This record gives sequence, C-alpha cells and structure tokens, in this order.
Amino acid sequence: MSQENGSVESFANQFEGEFFHPGDEGYERARRIWNADIDRHPAYVARCSSAEQVAEAVAFGRESGLEISVKGGGHNFAGLAVAEGGLMIDLGGLQDTRVDPVALRAWAGGGCELGQLDQAMAEHGVAVTAGVVSHTGVAGLTLGGGTGFLLRKYGLTCDNVTGVTMVLADGSIVRADSEQNVDLFWAIRGGGGNFGIVTEFEYQVHEIGEMIQFGMLFFPLEKGAEVIRCYRGLKDKLPGDMAILFAGMDAPGAEAPFVPDEYQGKLGYYINLVSTGSEEEMAAAVATVEAEVEPAFVMATPMPYLALQSMTNATAPWGSHGYEKGLYLEDLSDEVIEVIEKHLPDKVGCFTYISGLLLGGAYAERDDMDTAWGGPRDAGYQFTITGTTETAEELSSDRSWVRRFWDDMRPFAMGSGSYVNNMNEIIDDRVRAAYGDEKYEKLARIKGKYDPDNVFHHNQNIKPAVTQGV
Repeated sequence: MSQENGSVESFANQFEGEFFHPGDEGYERARRIWNADIDRHPAYVARCSSAEQVAEAVAFGRESGLEISVKGGGHNFAGLAVAEGGLMIDLGGLQDTRVDPVALRAWAGGGCELGQLDQAMAEHGVAVTAGVVSHTGVAGLTLGGGTGFLLRKYGLTCDNVTGVTMVLADGSIVRADSEQNVDLFWAIRGGGGNFGIVTEFEYQVHEIGEMIQFGMLFFPLEKGAEVIRCYRGLKDKLPGDMAILFAGMDAPGAEAPFVPDEYQGKLGYYINLVSTGSEEEMAAAVATVEAEVEPAFVMATPMPYLALQSMTNATAPWGSHGYEKGLYLEDLSDEVIEVIEKHLPDKVGCFTYISGLLLGGAYAERDDMDTAWGGPRDAGYQFTITGTTETAEELSSDRSWVRRFWDDMRPFAMGSGSYVNNMNEIIDDRVRAAYGDEKYEKLARIKGKYDPDNVFHHNQNIKPAVTQGV
C-alpha cells in the first residue's frame, strides 16, 4: 500500500462523516450538481454534518495536496462545487434550520437549500430576501450577495446576515459578526467562498405574514418595445418597496390553466410584481400597467410566500444544462430595447430566458462599502441572460446566443462588472471588475490574512495580497 493510499484509508476510517471514492455507492449522487453540462469527477467526496468534520476534511485535503472545492447546494452555473480530481467537501449534512420569531432571527446550515429555509421561516410568518428557485443553495446565494423578490423591501440576502460560523483554511472554527472578526464578516457578505467554509448562517428576518401579493402580466412578442418602455417607467409610478421585474421567456403550457390556449408555450414578455402590501395596492399596480399596454393574460392574486418562492422551479429543473451572463444597467434605453428585440427570438431552449430586476428601494439605501457586495448600489437594473436547456445540444446553441446577446449589451452597461453569481467563466480581470479596484484590494488583503495560501480558490477567486491585515 502506498503512503498516499494509506493516508486516504486512515482518514476514511476515522472520519465520522460520509466519505466516497469513485465507484462507491453514493459517489455519483454526491458529485452531481444542478448543471448537467458540468461533468467533473472529484477524487474523493467528504460529506460533513458538523463544523468539526469540515475542519478535518480541510486538513486532509491540504495534507494530501488536493484541490478543495465546496458543495453547498451545487447550483452554481460554473460548477464551482466540484473540481476534477480534487476533494469535494459536501455540506449536505449541514441542513438544520431554526427560527426565533421574537428576536427575528433565523439560522441555516451551510448545506441548506432555499426551500428549506423558506419553509422554516414561513411557519412563523417571516422571511429574508432569497433567490427564486427552491433548490438553490443558501450558501452560494448568500456569500455572493443574494437577490430576490424582497430586495427593494429588505435589501440583499447578504445585507441581512448578522453572523456566521465558519471553518478557516488553518482548520480553526470561528464566529464572524459585527463584534468578532469584523473584517471577515465584511468580506463574506458578497465576497463569495474565498475566506473559508461557512457552516451556519444567521439572518435578520422580517415579518411578512402568510400571504403575499403577486401580479403577472404576459404580452406577445411583437409588443416587446412597448412593454419594456412601460416597464422602465414603473419605478416612478409604483411603490418604492414593490418588486418590479420583467422577463422574456416562454409562457407555461397546459399545466397552467390560466394561460389561454393560443399563448401556451409561446415566447413573450412578462411584467411581474410582488408586494407585501394590500390586494388593493396590487390591483392598482396591475391597472397602471394595463392602462399603458394591453396584456394577453393577467394573473393577480394573493398567495403564500412559500408558493411564490417555488413558482419558477419548473423553469430550472435539476439536471438542466445551463449557461448565463449578466450586467448592470443604468437605464433601459431605446438602444437597449433594440438589442433585446433583436436577440430574444433566437433562443432555443424552452427554459432559456432574459430578466431585468429593478433595483433601488432598500437595496440602494445601503452605503456601497457596508458590505463586500460587488454590484453598484446606484444601478437601475440587474440584467441577466440565461440559457437553460434540456439537452447539451440545445445549450450549445443557447450558449452562443447568450454570448452574442451579452456582447451587444455591454456598451450600455454600468462599468465592466457583473454579479459574481452570474459568472460562468471565472477570469481574474472579470472578478476584479465585479468588485471594482477599491473593494477588490480590500478583499485581497483580508484573503491574505485568513487564507494566504489560497486554499479556497475553486470559486470566483480573489488572489491573496502579500501584505497582511486590512
């Protein structure tokens, strides 16, 4: 037996979590991630159920010279959860959630999916800003920033983090919050997984009750310019904390009885509205849109927040092939509208779509340096181009489509940055651009303090600065 194999066997025998080699029962399930276009094979998978087990796995990976990757929900488009021939540290055993509705706090393990956290909070009528697909991992979403329906009401997911427990590169287990390891606390709120492995998140949550107001208006493809011009004016006409989104995507099929037969599966434009306010407020908002552009169909109804959070699951089924890019826009100019109308009809995948999220509200009220979040707080819109397909062949076409679309949108973008969670290719200058020089250099100094050897680099990587401290 070689020394290397002996070391692996010794670790596997004493490790109290689950440990998989290729060929083991459970290995294939463990290595799989949401994006089926990523097909990498780690040398080993260590599935952890405690911070102590994570620390042991980090030590084993370092001692063995293995590239370490971390799997929270496994939902990242770039497949950052898995490194070929490396050690995947799988947080799937860390899925505990708890909520204190009096203190307005919620806790979620690093392996939780959004649906698990949403369910725990819904039982108490509280929520925090989160993404819009239930099987997205809490960890990746939060560490990268976290956008969602409650962004204009309560800010980003990372704006609502009040503390974390995490394992550092040296194996120590630490708390980071506004009083302990303050520099680390700043960095993990938007700086990604560069600084350690978060085993538990603590969030400030907000009372929203059981029901939320939802409005969805669908328009045929030929009304694109008219719809987007209407949409860009809504920021001055609707409540400042209302979520206001537009999308270009296929309408649902027969599974959605509210869609008229002639529009089922047809490509068109949506304007979606979400509010924690009254039915009357939502009815007035829908009427404002209808007065400017006649929709093909409308659905406006109160619904449980939990149902809202899972509405788009069908457009991102597990095992999809995915590729996406994004950028920030100050405005939806007529030139931007021309680019959208030019490219949208050329998509192939039935789940492929574009989306625009109106920013502002609570998101814009935070100072730019409050957290490490890379997006500009004064941006008007977050714009995303997402190829999501059922087959690799379809994605080959839609990947090229996403790139062409993005290239034509770039002249109208605010700066050269994009949301790190939208990155498919992790390139040094693109990561720097996402944060801007000032934030990137501060993040690099913090990285140099907590992970000088860049152990955690299978991510939207920030290179550690040589100098220590911040």
